[in-house]
Amino acid sequence: MKYAVLGAGAMGFRYGVLLQEAGFPVDFVEIWSPEIEKVKEQNGVYVSRDGENKHLVPINIYSPEEYQGDPDVWIVFVKQMQLADALKRCKNLFNDRQYVVAPMNGIGHVEKLNQYFDSDKVLSGTAMIATVLNGPGDVDFMGPAGSGSMKIVNQNEQPDEMTHKIVDEFSKANLNPELTTNFMGTLMSKVILNSVLNTLCTMFEIRMGEFIQAPTAEKLGRQLINEAFDVCERDDIKLLNTREEEWQEIKYASTTSMPLHFPSMYQDMSKNRPTEVDYINGFIYDLGLKHHYEASTHDYLRNLVHLAEFSKSFDPDSLLVKN
Repeated sequence: MKYAVLGAGAMGFRYGVLLQEAGFPVDFVEIWSPEIEKVKEQNGVYVSRDGENKHLVPINIYSPEEYQGDPDVWIVFVKQMQLADALKRCKNLFNDRQYVVAPMNGIGHVEKLNQYFDSDKVLSGTAMIATVLNGPGDVDFMGPAGSGSMKIVNQNEQPDEMTHKIVDEFSKANLNPELTTNFMGTLMSKVILNSVLNTLCTMFEIRMGEFIQAPTAEKLGRQLINEAFDVCERDDIKLLNTREEEWQEIKYASTTSMPLHFPSMYQDMSKNRPTEVDYINGFIYDLGLKHHYEASTHDYLRNLVHLAEFSKSFDPDSLLVKN
């Protein structure tokens, strides 16, 4: 099948390049002009693995207005707060034959995708695959070849022939997909993990492996997990894990699969970009309010992240008294 990746950032590059290397045609569609210009200037994207073996991979990249392709499947990796604009710019490229796969961080994207794709052709999921965008046209795949995994799930929870074909081709690209049939439970399992690791590692500018060694890591993690599970139980979301299993996944990610990884939220913060905390901790808190439950720790952390965002962009000269 032919794929188009909407969002040529860290994860978009990783999925697209791996599928291309597995023999499938891939186009990249990007809304950030510096990325497009750099890739075109150097005739591809530079790919490293754990900072080594940097090499140029030729790819096709376009703005939404330039692109004229007709892929079978769109893979979407746009930041939640930029997604509505990106989809609007691409609306003339979508048709009722196409499927879309969006294993994005946070929750909020599915409703936007449903404005352009039939719900029975919308797949989402989770991606436990560490990747860093060093700069425009320069990406680092972290972990050995074949590392990382993902879960993929149909919005209607009914896998069809096309779904199985996507899973098969993702497997050939070493993305290690696992097909599930629990839509919200699958998405929330990653939201909860991110609500602990992404947020806390970002606040203290530490790697996941450093966080897990802190004496307070387990107490902080379990407090956030318990609040999130309390919310999900009130909303009748059947999670894939128990509370204990969720903590063990966080431990495994931090000690074994991605200990050297700075989460994507940290990468955004360090580059003075808005974070997706409102779609992670904020989503958990807002969902709880619908059931008269306050996940107050999640709300507190969301506000701390926004304070950190503000402080990084604050101009200290504005404090000077002008005569």
